Amino acid sequence: MNDAQLPQLSVVLPVFNEAGALAPLYQRLKPVLESLGRRYEIVFCDDGSRDGSREAIRELAAADSAVRAVFLRRNFGQTAAISAGVDCARGEIVVLMDADGQNDPADIPALLAKLDEGYDVVSGWRRRRRDPFFTKVLPSRIANRLIAWMTGVDLHDHGCTLKAYRREIISQLALYGEMHRFISIYGQWIGARTTEVEVSHHPRVSGRSKYSMAKTFKVLLDLPVLILLGSYLTRPMHLFGAAGLLSMAGGAVCAALVAAEKLTDPLAKAHRNPLLLMGVFFALVGVQFLMMGLLAELLIRVYHESSHRKTYSIAETINMENRDVQLDSTPN
Repeated sequence: MNDAQLPQLSVVLPVFNEAGALAPLYQRLKPVLESLGRRYEIVFCDDGSRDGSREAIRELAAADSAVRAVFLRRNFGQTAAISAGVDCARGEIVVLMDADGQNDPADIPALLAKLDEGYDVVSGWRRRRRDPFFTKVLPSRIANRLIAWMTGVDLHDHGCTLKAYRREIISQLALYGEMHRFISIYGQWIGARTTEVEVSHHPRVSGRSKYSMAKTFKVLLDLPVLILLGSYLTRPMHLFGAAGLLSMAGGAVCAALVAAEKLTDPLAKAHRNPLLLMGVFFALVGVQFLMMGLLAELLIRVYHESSHRKTYSIAETINMENRDVQLDSTPN
C-alpha cells in the first residue's frame, strides 16, 4: 500500500469485555469519521476478552475493511492494549478512545480542530462526568490535581482516554505498567504542545466498569515512577543523591547537637541521647540512597543500550498486512 492509500486518521479502541457496546459505538463512530473527509481506519485491540467481544469485532471487520483488529493472547492490561493498537495503527493522527461507549465520537472533530491549530497532543476533559461522585469523580479530581502539581502539566482530566496525538509524538513513547494515563505528560516532557478540550461523557449502558477505588491508589503509586522516568531518566543520581545528601545532612545535625550537649555538660551521657541513634539512622539511610543512585545509573545505561521488547503478545490480526505488525512479539 503506497502513502496515498494509507489512512490519515487512526482511531484506536482498547477492548476488554465490551461485547454489548461495540456495535452501537461503531454505528455512532462511522458517520463521524466519514464526515471528516479524511482517510481513516478503526483499530480494535482486544485485550483477552471472554464475553464475545472478539466475535463482535470479527463481524464488524468482515463488513467494513476500514475496521482492523488486534487480538492479544491474554489480558495484558489497558496500557499494553493501547500500545499494541498504536503500534498497528498507520494514520498520521492517532485518536484513542474507550470502547465502552462513554466517550462520544462526536467530540473527535473538536480534537482534530485543535491539532490543526498547531498542537501535538489534545486531551479530552470530562467536565461533567456521568459517574458516581464519591467512588469515581471525587477520587479522580484529587488525583488529577496531585498529578498536575507534581508534574507541572496542568490538565483537568489525565484519566480521560479520549485524546488525539500526532504520530511522531505518540510513536516515541514507550508505555509500560499502567502508564497510559500519563501519555499527555510524557508528550509534553519531550516537547509536544499540549492542550485540552471539553468533551461529553455518557453513562455506561452495558458491561461492567473496570475502574475501582484501587486504581486511584495505583495512580498515586505510579507517580514516583512517572517523576523518575520523566525528569530523572538520564540522571537518577540527581534524585537519589539529593535524598541521600539531605538524609546525611540530617544525621550530621543530630550528631552536632549531641556533641554540643556533651561539650556544654560534661555529665551528659551521649549514648542515652536519642539524637545519637537518629543521627546514625539518617547517615545509614543517606548511604543507602547514594548506593541506590549508583545502581540506578547502571540500570539506566543498560536500559538505553538494550533492545526494546514489547509488553504484549499478538495471537491474530484482521485486515492487516504482515509488515504492519509482528505476530511473535515476546512480552516482558
